[in-house]
Amino acid sequence: MTTEQLVARFKELAQQEKWFEIQDELFADHVKSIEPPNSPYMGYAEGKAAVRAKADAFVKKVENVHRVNTSEPIVTGNHFAVAREMDITVNGFGRVQINEIMLYEVKEGKIISEQFFY
Repeated sequence: MTTEQLVARFKELAQQEKWFEIQDELFADHVKSIEPPNSPYMGYAEGKAAVRAKADAFVKKVENVHRVNTSEPIVTGNHFAVAREMDITVNGFGRVQINEIMLYEVKEGKIISEQFFY
């Protein structure tokens, strides 16, 4: 799968809020998930199972989704990025708005890293 094909599939699933399907289908087994230093929400994870567990733990804390939006992907070489805005109520944090850039790296047809900037 080329980067462009992967991004097209990513976009299709992201528009449907199918983030776990993105992980299952598009992530490499050795994927890395990188949060900003000292993130109050999540930490670093490496390996498909650990990245899935990290995301699952966060989703379980979400009490209410008020609004979410994901931008069109921007692709260059083997990287792509999307902007994501979330207005959510999170257990332990209350109602929060997270505006982030999500940067992905692709190698051999799979996402090998995701990095979040917020």
